[in-house]
Amino acid sequence: MDEQPEVPEQPEIPQSDEEQRPDQRRAYFWLMGTCVVLILLAWNVVRFWSIPAAVGMSIVAALIPPVAAIVGNWGAMRGSEPPTFHRPDPDR
Repeated sequence: MDEQPEVPEQPEIPQSDEEQRPDQRRAYFWLMGTCVVLILLAWNVVRFWSIPAAVGMSIVAALIPPVAAIVGNWGAMRGSEPPTFHRPDPDR
């Protein structure tokens, strides 16, 4: 008889990101929304009174997206194994 190789069980994959990490998603959108508001206020309102303040607001806004990406992805790989790359055996 032709035997089939045994396939290891795969871990269960969560249904969706929205169900798994709603707080992180909310924090990401709040941070990015803050970034947009800072840029808009800096160059449409604050620049009329203080250019250095507008530049400072822009610098703060430029630092927010990397933080938002870290917050939004925090723990995304939790519960999963690191990727493995299987190279076929050339002798087979």
